[in-house]
Amino acid sequence: MGSTAKPTERIGEFLVRIGALTSVQADEVLAAQRKQPGKLFGELAIELGFINDEAVNRYLEAKDKGENLNNG
Repeated sequence: MGSTAKPTERIGEFLVRIGALTSVQADEVLAAQRKQPGKLFGELAIELGFINDEAVNRYLEAKDKGENLNNG
């Protein structure tokens, strides 16, 4: 039963690469996540007003398709 390899690119890296988030914003989200470990990166990025749910959905769709998120 074929399973696709899990991509190695994390959501923050993906969002920075596609221009939806700056690296400074990603660092701010990670800092917030350390204070609230139960919260997901995408959830915090939305709460902080850096992105909308469309950006998170774009990442999830790419991940679900098994795309190599590092190639584009």
